[in-house]
Amino acid sequence: MAKFLIQVAYTPEAWKALIANPQDRLQVLKPVIGKLGGTMEQGWFTFGEYDLAAILDVPGNVEAAAFSLAAAAGGACKAIKTTPLLTTAEGLEAMKRAAACGYKPPKGAGA
Repeated sequence: MAKFLIQVAYTPEAWKALIANPQDRLQVLKPVIGKLGGTMEQGWFTFGEYDLAAILDVPGNVEAAAFSLAAAAGGACKAIKTTPLLTTAEGLEAMKRAAACGYKPPKGAGA
């Protein structure tokens, strides 16, 4: 299973609807994520650029993209951001592979 950070910014119309009829959208979304073979670990309301953040545990990129596409198509989100999360071990492995892959930057492009 892969973990993803989902960040959502609601439209003013969505906020108007939620204020008129408060509801725990995380509970509404859990079965949706379940249909994609995953779970929602935790979710929070947030301040700033995004209004909601959640950690999803889904089989892979396709399922994370499917959720993001469905949420974006629903019309209540003015923005949705999906970020893959790597464990520390995965990050270290990526660093090791980066060191050994032989990439060379274009001449004159860096230090």
